[in-house]
Amino acid sequence: MAYQLLALYHHPESASAFDKHYDEVHAPLAARLPGLRAYTATRPAGQDPAYHLVAVLTFDDEAAFNAAMGSDVGQQAVADLANFAGGGVTMLTGPAATVV
Repeated sequence: MAYQLLALYHHPESASAFDKHYDEVHAPLAARLPGLRAYTATRPAGQDPAYHLVAVLTFDDEAAFNAAMGSDVGQQAVADLANFAGGGVTMLTGPAATVV
């Protein structure tokens, strides 16, 4: 069963600075995680969305996720959060089942 990391980024003080760093530094770094099968990033639309950005990273299973996060790239990605996610980020992990 696939295993996912959901990163729910709270609204930053400067959306433009957040977006620039996320798009140019963080996303390319996270995309290099070993074993990563899929990676989507959504900037929620609508009036007053709860989050600025939602990222979903999918791995084959929990072991692949743990290996990725324990890798050098995983550690760099976690450390990079301090460089742009000053508004905070909520991380959720768990098995993902396909519904449709």
